[in-house]
Amino acid sequence: MFNAKDTGPVADAIKNHWVDTHLPAGLRPYARLARWERPIGWWLLLWPCLWSLMLAMITSEASYTGLGYAVLFFIGAVVMRGAGCTYNDIVDTDIDAKVARTASRPIPAGQVTKGQAKIFLILQALVGLFVLLQLNSFSIVLGLASLGVVAAYPFMKRITHWPQLVLGLAFSWGALIGWAVIYGALSWPPVLVYAGGVLWTIGYDTIYAHQDKEDDALVGVKSTALLFGEKTKLALIVLYSTAMALFAAAYALCDVGLLGYLGLALGGGQLLWQIKTLSIADGAQCLALFKSNSRFGAALFLGLLADWSLQTTAML
Repeated sequence: MFNAKDTGPVADAIKNHWVDTHLPAGLRPYARLARWERPIGWWLLLWPCLWSLMLAMITSEASYTGLGYAVLFFIGAVVMRGAGCTYNDIVDTDIDAKVARTASRPIPAGQVTKGQAKIFLILQALVGLFVLLQLNSFSIVLGLASLGVVAAYPFMKRITHWPQLVLGLAFSWGALIGWAVIYGALSWPPVLVYAGGVLWTIGYDTIYAHQDKEDDALVGVKSTALLFGEKTKLALIVLYSTAMALFAAAYALCDVGLLGYLGLALGGGQLLWQIKTLSIADGAQCLALFKSNSRFGAALFLGLLADWSLQTTAML
């Protein structure tokens, strides 16, 4: 399986990353399939899990042992993001070969075969399944239910200008599981966080998609970047402001304290900065703004963590 050919890094990947400098040559194409050199993907997958987990811990007065779930979520985010990227590359091989930024990815570049990529996909999925089986039964069923959305995502760009919506449905799913691991059920706060996460994802992935809009138009791939066009900033205002309102509503239902709202306010400032800074004609800047969304996720998480820690300390 691991007899892959390293013909060089992917064009838009981080240069001189540990994947290219430390891994054996035969493993590098698999690491590139999983995007191990690009942690932004699993951070964006992880944040909704952690937000929802912290809200559940605030409302349930859960002990510090609840933070153990954060470790499982981290492992799950890394392997399932890698599995998702591998799956997308298998499905999108023909399209990737026609787009300058993606033509050097492992499958279209001939570094690995589709068969090798499928085996690697299965191995990553098995690790994700192991992580999922550590959770309660409700969370296991909820996690398995996400697979249909994940499987549908790479095909959406062929039939709708809203593939970013389907990506949001998949990438924000952890907002449901983060709550479920504590309560074994769902209620309004995780649903509101999930809905807000979907809108946030549409926003940041629209920014990301502006890198490829010319190539996408040529090969017939659809996106919200093409749909919104010059009205992208207006669309981001609507998406991000509605997401913030949904997050604030979830906070209110959970009686989040001042520190939590401070983190939310800092996150809102980060989103506003993205909108003001964005130039949709500058591909490099679009990529940088897309990556900056991890700071938004961190602001919300750290605010909730600080609020939970303060409340927990006060009860001791």
